[in-house]
Amino acid sequence: MNIDIIPCLKDNYSYVVSDNKTRNACVIDAPDSIPIKNFLKKKKLNLKYILNTHHHSDHVGGNLELKKEFKCKILGFRDDKNRIPGIDILLNDKQNFKFEETEIITEHTPGHTSGHIIFFFKKEKYLFTGDTLFSFGCGRLFEGSYLDMVNSLKKIKKLPTDTKIFFGHEYTSNNLIFSKNLTQNNKALKTNYEKFLKDLNKKKFSTPSTLEVENKFNIFLQFDNEKFKKEINLNHLNELDFFKKIRDLKDNA
Repeated sequence: MNIDIIPCLKDNYSYVVSDNKTRNACVIDAPDSIPIKNFLKKKKLNLKYILNTHHHSDHVGGNLELKKEFKCKILGFRDDKNRIPGIDILLNDKQNFKFEETEIITEHTPGHTSGHIIFFFKKEKYLFTGDTLFSFGCGRLFEGSYLDMVNSLKKIKKLPTDTKIFFGHEYTSNNLIFSKNLTQNNKALKTNYEKFLKDLNKKKFSTPSTLEVENKFNIFLQFDNEKFKKEINLNHLNELDFFKKIRDLKDNA
């Protein structure tokens, strides 16, 4: 399977997953039809499916135009059937389905929105997290609760550590700066901060990350790490209160 990164709008990412033999493709989130359509035509790919992580317009804005052009099917979470334009196939939590010969697992991850889902390509260990998890960050809470998001992040943390994380927005630099300012006493992040920024400046995109890196350095995933919490003087907080504290600080940064 090939994965191509398609930057869209101001800071969104769309992803085209394609099969070399069949030339069939699926798209994960379609913020804008034009760059996706141009790429598919240039590569002579046949778009079969659009997999939507959630209903926000900057993730589904290109659905109808792409469906009209390529006659593709649109998949999304069952509870978003009235919010995702052009939806054809309703997905359940933990539902498995196939694209070509690869198995895809759907996980319901409420928090950013009530109907947010993520897609795990089991064999390849590719995870498309939409706006649930970013590199060194996580999504804002628009519809879900703090507990919803913690439980959703726990689902991600349980996946194999060599899983590649493909996220929905380019927020890495801002997330790194926030983390550095908040974690002055965390030696691991302080030591690696400059390296992360240098690597970021070298690459065209910061996506994908890996779950190993995120589990170690993403401050929003440290709610169950007592050593980390102690280093930033928040070890008096339980998992939920720690996450709430960090999320509120980031929202007001």
